[in-house]
Amino acid sequence: MELSKKLEKIRKEKKDLTKQTRILVCSGTGCTSSKSMGVLDALTEEVQRQKLKNVTVSKTGCFGFCAKGPIVVVDPDEIFYEMVKKDDSKDIVEALKTGNVCERLLAKDGETLVKKWHELNFYKKQQRLALRNCGKINPEDIEEYIAIGGYTALEKALKMTPDEIIDELQKSGLRGRGGAGFPTYKKWMFTKQVDSLQKYVCCNADEGDPGAFMDRSILEGDPNSVIEAMIIAAYCIGASKGYIYVRAEYPIAVERLKIAIKQAKELGLLGNNIFGTNFSFDLEIRLGAGAFVCGEETALMNSIEGMRGEPRPRPPFPAVKGLFKSPTLLNNVETYANIPEIINKGGDWYASIGTDSSKGTKVFALGGKIKNVGLVEVPMGTTLRDIVYDIGGGISTGKEFKAAQTGGPSGGCIPKEHLDTKIDYESLSKIGSMMGSGGLIVMDEDTCMVNLAKFFLEFTVSESCGKCVPCRIGTKRMLEILTRITEGKGKLEDIEKLEHLASTIKSASLCGLGQTAPNPVLSTLKYFRDEYIAHIVDKKCPAGECKSLSKIHIDPDKCKSCSICQRNCPVGAIKGEIKKGPFEIDESKCIKCGVCMTKCPFKAISKG
Repeated sequence: MELSKKLEKIRKEKKDLTKQTRILVCSGTGCTSSKSMGVLDALTEEVQRQKLKNVTVSKTGCFGFCAKGPIVVVDPDEIFYEMVKKDDSKDIVEALKTGNVCERLLAKDGETLVKKWHELNFYKKQQRLALRNCGKINPEDIEEYIAIGGYTALEKALKMTPDEIIDELQKSGLRGRGGAGFPTYKKWMFTKQVDSLQKYVCCNADEGDPGAFMDRSILEGDPNSVIEAMIIAAYCIGASKGYIYVRAEYPIAVERLKIAIKQAKELGLLGNNIFGTNFSFDLEIRLGAGAFVCGEETALMNSIEGMRGEPRPRPPFPAVKGLFKSPTLLNNVETYANIPEIINKGGDWYASIGTDSSKGTKVFALGGKIKNVGLVEVPMGTTLRDIVYDIGGGISTGKEFKAAQTGGPSGGCIPKEHLDTKIDYESLSKIGSMMGSGGLIVMDEDTCMVNLAKFFLEFTVSESCGKCVPCRIGTKRMLEILTRITEGKGKLEDIEKLEHLASTIKSASLCGLGQTAPNPVLSTLKYFRDEYIAHIVDKKCPAGECKSLSKIHIDPDKCKSCSICQRNCPVGAIKGEIKKGPFEIDESKCIKCGVCMTKCPFKAISKG
């Protein structure tokens, strides 16, 4: 049976998949770590015990609302249950059987119970394109992907010329979601134009930013969308071989990619003469050992070739001389995930979303001191305020918003005065930040911005491959200066040294890791210079976060002499007797762990 008829048969057999009664259990990394697989097993057993023949229980990808996991959704009514445990399975199935809902497990917006997941405030301002299938299908069943329109874009693309595909990408305005924002159509066009007997298509799934889990979640929830896009890309540029470079630290993503590739080969979607054409393409997985520098395209290619993950000088660019010295197209997971939708719905449709210069949507891993930690996808142009307060639910500590870090170790801080900044490439660049791959860390007033810059620089120093001197030595010198400042040993001239070093490293480093490493330091100096000065001149950390510069103090007017703090102090640094006056802290013994602050029921202990 020819491939088109096979796919059509699958679609007919699984018609109206989203209208069937299904219990979907999140099986992304976050929910899995909260024992969602035990919930899956318990629900399966309960459905079988009650002999509900028209109900299926299935694993699915990330719903995004990680703070509420493990998540269970009952379709077709999209009933959203949060923080589900194994013991809840009987109540969920019983409610389904009787046509009711289990109210105690329903998600809440404040004190309001919400039945359907898209009615939650967390989702209202989102537009899921790259994440469109996550939470809707079983990622380990290619037939479910096909049933909701999977591989129709490939079939359509194979009837187009490569130039027509590139034209659609140009109309769409899609830019690389890996961080740099380079126009996707140009990458494809440049690689296509090079004449070569062998070309490669690669996928960068080496997501290494602290707190980032966007690409990982797409691969865990919808691996076939990336595979389909890579096949389209291969046809467009004339490649016959592809590699997905993914971290070995992502076992669920790796396993689901393996399953998806195997199933695609069995159906004939990968291999020789795809859809009866003379186009052939094969795809392999390459595991990375977790080096941040391998997110840089040429370092990634070195790693695939079995060499040390170090960047190569450019030019020549990968489009001319990339993997195994052949022309190579490389995009990241999120970029590829948008391709099938663009082919199916057209470039103009995609360009209607977003801003004039930044089209489409962007996926962010929302973390830090935010109530609704999770994965969000919003149209370009959405303001930071909307993300933090409407989608994110505000600051989890109840304190004031101080800043948000975008772009991870390569990005910058957005202070409170820029809360209404639109999230797009140009707007972030203007205020000294960047889109990056999509990490978005929210900070409150208790965050020390000097210490934050030090944290990110520690990361880049440890992840530098060491090939070029500016990055290898320059970032280390910057880190030494920041360490001195956070320990109260800094001098005012250190600020000038930091800025001078930053300028040199940005202009002289070989690759993007070094070129962007100073960004967190520069953005915190720009917006929070007074904190650096306080550390240096006043020998004080305004946020009370730097241990060497902070003191823990017991307010004698609030202290009730109850001895709770004394009993919980791990180093015996608190002196006093029950009901005989306020307790005191011996600074020579105090390690500033903060245990006493968390244990005091009268809020008599503070750090400053």
